[in-house]
Amino acid sequence: MATRVTYRRKNTYKTKSNVTRKFRTPGGRLLVQYRNKTVKPARCSETGALLNGITRAKKNLIPRRKRTVSRPYGGVLSGAEVKQRIKRAFFNEEMKVIKNEAQRSRKVNKKTAKKK
Repeated sequence: MATRVTYRRKNTYKTKSNVTRKFRTPGGRLLVQYRNKTVKPARCSETGALLNGITRAKKNLIPRRKRTVSRPYGGVLSGAEVKQRIKRAFFNEEMKVIKNEAQRSRKVNKKTAKKK
């Protein structure tokens, strides 16, 4: 059976900030060692791809110039995804224009057919 240890701090819940590991001292005592939180790299919100140019640190501890990149959606989306969004928006607008032109031409054709 595993030897039990007690927390050294007040928090007794299993939370992200209360991660521990057991270790044995050279004197043979079994103690608890608190683990530090790991800093995860910045990832894209949509695909989860790594964001280049963003420092790996807790967001509120570093200045803004290291948290973002100078473009729209700088610290949130990667450059490729911003480019893809721009293309998608452009093509959607083009499709709307094409549909409107087709509807206009149909109306004109119906009017000319009735006159003849």
